[in-house]
Amino acid sequence: MSGERFDCIIVGAGPSGSIAGYLLAQAGLEVLIIERGSFAGSKNMTGGRLYSHSLEKIIPGFSKEAPVERKVVKETVTMLTGDSALSLDFQSELLGEEKKDSYTVLRADFDQWLAAKAEEAGAILASGVRVDDLIIRDGRVTGVIAGEDEMEADVVILADGVNSLLAQKAGLKAELKSDQVAVGVKEVIELPANVIEDRFNLNPGEGAARLFVGDCTKGKIGGGFLYTNKNSISLGLVFTLSDLGTEGLSVPQMFEEFKQHPAVKPLIKGGKLVEYSGHLVPEGGLNMLPKLYGDGVLVVGDGAGLVINAGYTVRGMDLAIASGEAAAQAVIAAKEKGDYTAPSLAHYKRLLDNSFVMRDLTKYQDFPPFMENHRIFNQYPQLAVDIFKDLYVIDGSPLKPLKKTALSHMKKVGIVNLLKDAWKGGKIL
Repeated sequence: MSGERFDCIIVGAGPSGSIAGYLLAQAGLEVLIIERGSFAGSKNMTGGRLYSHSLEKIIPGFSKEAPVERKVVKETVTMLTGDSALSLDFQSELLGEEKKDSYTVLRADFDQWLAAKAEEAGAILASGVRVDDLIIRDGRVTGVIAGEDEMEADVVILADGVNSLLAQKAGLKAELKSDQVAVGVKEVIELPANVIEDRFNLNPGEGAARLFVGDCTKGKIGGGFLYTNKNSISLGLVFTLSDLGTEGLSVPQMFEEFKQHPAVKPLIKGGKLVEYSGHLVPEGGLNMLPKLYGDGVLVVGDGAGLVINAGYTVRGMDLAIASGEAAAQAVIAAKEKGDYTAPSLAHYKRLLDNSFVMRDLTKYQDFPPFMENHRIFNQYPQLAVDIFKDLYVIDGSPLKPLKKTALSHMKKVGIVNLLKDAWKGGKIL
C-alpha cells in the first residue's frame, strides 16, 4: 500500500473515524481507514452507552441491524457511603422514544459493525497497522507514515483517541494535563439474560444505566457506572487523573471494594469476569478542546476532547459520531473546491458550532471545574444518607422534626458551603 494516494486517510476506526469514512466513501472519495488494533473496537473500553440521535440521522433504523445490547429504559443515580446507598430512579417510556433513545453497547462488537458499514460503502480498512508519524510538507499534512510505508492523501482525519500524539505532531493540541483526563477501569461480568432482567426489573430487551458517586471513589473526584448488556454487566470506575496518587488505596483496590459494596455485590452475584480493561477518558469539556483543523488535517472524537460528563449523564459516542459527520462534510466541500488549506477546512468548525456538539459543550463548559469540589464526592453523599438514616432507622428514641434532623446534618458540612455549592451548581445546570 506504500506509495498509494488517497483522497482521505483516517487514523482510527472508532465511531468518529468509521462514520467519516462511511460518508466520504458514499460520496465517492477514495478513503483509507487505518486501525492500530487487530480489529475495530479491539482497544475500546468505554462504559458502553450510545445515545442514538446522531447515528439515527446518518443510518436511519440502525438499531435493527447494529449489534446493540439493550435499550435503556431505567436511569439510576446512587450515592454511596461505606455501608449505605441512596438512589434516585427514573423509569419511563419516554426514554425509549425513537431518536431520543439510548442503547448499551459492547464496543468490540459495535465498532466492528460500524467499520464494516464504511467498508461496504467503499472505504478500505487496514487493521493491525500503527501510524508512527505524519508526512508534513511546507507546513501541510500530506499523509501518514506506518513503519516503512508512506501513504499520501489530500487530507488526514485524526480519530486516534484522547491521547492523540499525531494531533500534537500536527500542532493542533498540547500535551494533556492531568486535570483534563480521567482514568477509567471496567469489567464485563457475564450473567444470564433472565438473571439481569429479574435483578433490574426489566423486560426482555430493556436495559438499565446506573451512575454512582461517593464511597466508590473514596471521596476522590470521579464516579462509578453500571450498564446492563444482553448477557453481561459493564461495571466500572472513573477517576480524574490529577486526584490520583496522592494518598490512599490504588485503583484496583478501590475497584475491588466497590464490587463488594452492599449495594453493588448483589447486582453482580454469580457473574463470571470475561473482560478487564483500562483507558484514558477526556474530562475537560470545552476548556480542553484543541485546534480542530489545520492545513490538510482535522481531529475528531476523543482526540478533540468531545465528551460531556454532566454528573447525571456521560456522553461521548454521540458527539464523536457527529464530529465524524461534520469532518466528512468539510472534506467533501474541500474536494469540490480543490482546497485543503486550514481556511477551507475551517468549515468543519463552523458545522460543529451550528450543531448540538458545541452548543452542549458550551452549556456545560463550567461543569468540569465545578466537579473538582471534593464535597460532592464525600460530604454530600454522607449528608444525604445520614438524613435518610434518621428518617427510617427506628430505635425507640424520641423522633425529631424533619427540619431539625436535616439542619443538624447540614451544619456538619456548613450552611455557607451548601448555599455556595447549590448556587454554583444551579447556575451551571
